[in-house]
Parts: sequence; C-alpha cells; structure tokens
Amino acid sequence: MNIRESLNIGVFLLIQPTLLSIAGSDPSGGAGIQADLKTMTAIGVYGAAAITCLTVQNSGGVQEIKPLTAGFVQAQIRAVLEDHDVTHIKIGMTGNAEILHCLANLLHSFAGEVVYDPVLASTTGDPLLKADALSVLKEKLLPEVSYLTPNISELQFISNKSITTRGDAIDCARLLLNKYPQMKAIVVKGGHLEESKTNICDFLVQPGEIISESKRRRIRNPNLHGTGCTYSSALASYLCLENDVVTAFKLAGEYMDRIITAGQNKSSATSISNGPLLHFLA
Repeated sequence: MNIRESLNIGVFLLIQPTLLSIAGSDPSGGAGIQADLKTMTAIGVYGAAAITCLTVQNSGGVQEIKPLTAGFVQAQIRAVLEDHDVTHIKIGMTGNAEILHCLANLLHSFAGEVVYDPVLASTTGDPLLKADALSVLKEKLLPEVSYLTPNISELQFISNKSITTRGDAIDCARLLLNKYPQMKAIVVKGGHLEESKTNICDFLVQPGEIISESKRRRIRNPNLHGTGCTYSSALASYLCLENDVVTAFKLAGEYMDRIITAGQNKSSATSISNGPLLHFLA
C-alpha cells in the first residue's frame, strides 16, 4: 500500500489512505453506510462516511426516507476531503436530484477513483431514488464515475435496454462504456441472471471488449440484505489497497462468497428471511 509520509511538529507520520462512502443510513445496520464501513473494516481499509439520506428500514423493507439537504451533504464531504488522503470514493444511495447535482460538481475536481453502485431500489423492491432525479443521474453523475456496479435491473434502466441473458448484459455494459468514455470498467453481477443454474458468474467489462469472469457456486442464503452495498464497497476497498481492477474484482467476489457462506445458518434478524450479511464472519 502507498502510505504517504507527512511532517507534523517534527515527527514523521504515515498517512493512511481513506475510502469515503457517500450513501444512505440504514438503522438496522445491514445496508448503506453501515454495510460500507463494516466491509471496509473487514478488508483492512480506513473508511469515512458522508450520509445522503436517513431511512427507516429493516429486513422487512424501507418504511421512510429523509434526504438531507445538498448543502449539508457537501459540507460532510468537504470536511473529510480537507482532513484525509481520500484516494477512492464509493457512492450508493443518493436520494434526489439536488444531491446528485452536488455530487457531480464535487467529483469533477476529485483526482481519485469513484465506484458507483446506482441504488434505485432496495432488495425488497422499495424505490430509493425519486423519478425526477433519474435524468440527472445519467447526464451529470455518470460522466464522473470510474467504476459502475449495477444489478441487472439497474443496468437495464441505465442502458435503456432489455436484459435476459449474459450476452445482453455484457452488450449493455459495452454500450455504457462507449457512452461514458471516462469509465474504466463495469461490473455485471450475475446473481439475478439464469437463477436456476448452480453457479453465479460475474463479469468485469472494460473498454476494448476486455472481459474478465468471476465464477462462484450459487449459495442459498435467505439473509442477503445489503449485498449490493457490500459488493461495491469490497471492490472499492481492494482498489484502495492498490490492486489492479481485475484483481480487485476477483477479490471482491471471493469476499462475498465467504460472508454469504459463513452466514448460511446465522442471522441477526428475527425475520425468516432477508436478514443482513454478517461481515465479521469473513
């Protein structure tokens, strides 16, 4: 890892790179900022957080969302950027058009890499972004993103294409890479494709038709609250540790495999299904 030296009152300090998560807060601890910070800590990265939205949610779904003001979100981000060596930013739930505009403006001058998990709905199907913000997402935020980690429904929406096969998903990723030339790669997650198959295959699609695969056994775990947040945070964490994107992609898949496997027979929720991942088991 690239640890930078700093002179402070005559003492050399080793400055630890920071990964900043910009996302919503989940009081149940399964998704959003809470899942991001747990993932970063488990992998060994220092995580900071700027909250975009407060939510009322648990394993049963999202009951209420309160976006913070764009100015307050901006102030949180600036406070971290002024005090930490932020090399990577991970973005999750954004909430509304005003926050998206704010993020796009801030990211335009950010020199590091940005991993964006375009959270449009929760695992239980609850919408997490207002309809009037969708065009802002496409026109303002996506041009500032380095890596995109959508699920299949999000990839369909952003590309405006129907997806039924792996080939369709890869074609949509290529379409977006051509539309947004600053993007370095798109992760095509295969969990919701060909669900009857015993294996899951994720794809890392890079410009120039470069495709890497991450194939894993499909694990039947009813407690998967926060998987999207966790996956994108794992990718961002391994990138922050100075891995190349192919290595980070494969390590993120292996991390997901470990925590989903380890939590097959454990849950911190009293509901029958959709409890949170248990990040500490990895």
